[in-house]
Amino acid sequence: MSTRNLGRYLPILDWLPGYGRSALASDGMAGLIVAIMLVPQGMAYALLAGLPPEVGLYASIVPLVFYGLLGSSRALAVGPVAIVSLMVATTLGEITEAGSAGYLAGAVLLAFLSGAILLGMGLARLGFLVNFLSHPVISGFSSAAALVIGFAQLKHLLGFDIPRSHHITETLAHAARHIGELNQVTFTIAVTSLIILLLFKSRVALALKSFGVGAATADAVGKAGPLMAVLVTTLAVWFLGLDRSAGVAIVADIPAGLPPLTMPSLDLALVQQLLPAAALIAMVGFLESVSVAKSLASKRRQKIDANQELIALGAANIGASMTGGYPVTGGFSRSLVNFTAGAVTPMASIITAALIAVTVLLLTPLLYFLPKATLAAIIVVAVANLIDLKTLREAWVYNKADAASLVATFVAVLSIGVELGIVFGAALSIALYLWRTSRPHMAEVGRVGQTEHFRNVLRHEVQTDPKVLMVRVDESLYFANTAYLEDQLLARVADHPEIDHLVLIMSAVNFIDASALETLETLADRLHDARVTLHFAEVKGPVMDGLERVAFINRLGNGRVFLSTHEAMRELTSAPRVQVA
Repeated sequence: MSTRNLGRYLPILDWLPGYGRSALASDGMAGLIVAIMLVPQGMAYALLAGLPPEVGLYASIVPLVFYGLLGSSRALAVGPVAIVSLMVATTLGEITEAGSAGYLAGAVLLAFLSGAILLGMGLARLGFLVNFLSHPVISGFSSAAALVIGFAQLKHLLGFDIPRSHHITETLAHAARHIGELNQVTFTIAVTSLIILLLFKSRVALALKSFGVGAATADAVGKAGPLMAVLVTTLAVWFLGLDRSAGVAIVADIPAGLPPLTMPSLDLALVQQLLPAAALIAMVGFLESVSVAKSLASKRRQKIDANQELIALGAANIGASMTGGYPVTGGFSRSLVNFTAGAVTPMASIITAALIAVTVLLLTPLLYFLPKATLAAIIVVAVANLIDLKTLREAWVYNKADAASLVATFVAVLSIGVELGIVFGAALSIALYLWRTSRPHMAEVGRVGQTEHFRNVLRHEVQTDPKVLMVRVDESLYFANTAYLEDQLLARVADHPEIDHLVLIMSAVNFIDASALETLETLADRLHDARVTLHFAEVKGPVMDGLERVAFINRLGNGRVFLSTHEAMRELTSAPRVQVA
């Protein structure tokens, strides 16, 4: 295999040979900033998933290295993310009790299964499957999941137990009934953490710049909100003994040392239970990751290979499963931080992994008094960005059907759960596509003045001929729209009894399936019986190749295929008349 072909599967070979000190300095700074952000976030997301906090750290070491070696994105930051953590919690909560050995084993197996699915899809070149979820559906899913995640943190923010539920109304009702159990100290810690996080997010960097601090340094400090919240609240709990005197829930012991090498338990019954959820986690994780990667790559005119991303994310998840982690993917906020901090290669992710490893080896005792309320506040601030009202407003103005699909997916996630909600959204995306393409836009066209341009007679002043009907079909032809196509064309012919020729303009037709081909043959026969000749114009090369393979053109009788609409009009028309919309 040539170096070029090998680089296709090992993107590190593209950037490592020319790697220098400048790139290392940029990647080192970005890796440090992301590590500062990822330590508290990783533990917080593990808490969201119902797992011990160290599992979030374990999932932030080997997966980052594997992605750094195999990923095609130069800036994507892989690790635990909120939505996948919620899906893990929802899936495992229906099978076993949180905190049990079976729960952790299930999380590890989910990582392995989702990794295997992603890896298999990448090797099979199935990256195109990302297109089966429309942006409005993804937006509706993410917004609803953000609300579920946010309200799931109420028990940590308020300091009393609230049963897990994907029904927000049930969570709020339980919290309202038991508000007398509020732990005021825990709530104060949560509010303090939220204030710190929001101040760092919106004010600190601007304030530092106003005092003359360099932009790079100010931005780096501005990203340290989670670390500052952890430091302040941990010191407060330790110094005041709030875990003992006020019942503040803390992280407590976090095992020191690197994660042990493990193999997931491939219990067949458990695999069958978890496989559907693993497939959904793989798909959702891939969608989130590749959308972030493409967005960042476009800013630097770089390319993203969706199939290679599948392979890299698959390897990352398998790596997580073998080091005691749980499913990971590329996160938006961390990736954006990585990008703006100056990451130029995936080496930044490898540096982040090294720093997380040092934290796990040496620094975990310092996190003993870390309040769970602080981790919950970090989650709330992180997922607030997922609530997407802008897409809803734009979709409502531009296309009511897209807005309806967004709202329907949002409601589905809140009413029937995360997994079924995203399945519903995917089915809705496909159903909307079939509905739209089953009724293709067709325009009767005429010539604009003495030019060679042809436009819709309902929108422009054009020249037409009473004996020639020219119709442009603005959709590929397949089984779902053949009946509509035939009905519409025969109706137009009936409305124009004087015509002798019907010209189908195929400039927008990219393929014709067997059902549509049969419909066109039937249409040609019916038009022949009505003494109308069927012609085609502007047929694309691949479509024409298919028609010629089955000798379709020979069955048109006197019908012809014209290279252009102008040629068809010149050959078929008599004296044109002017028609005004």
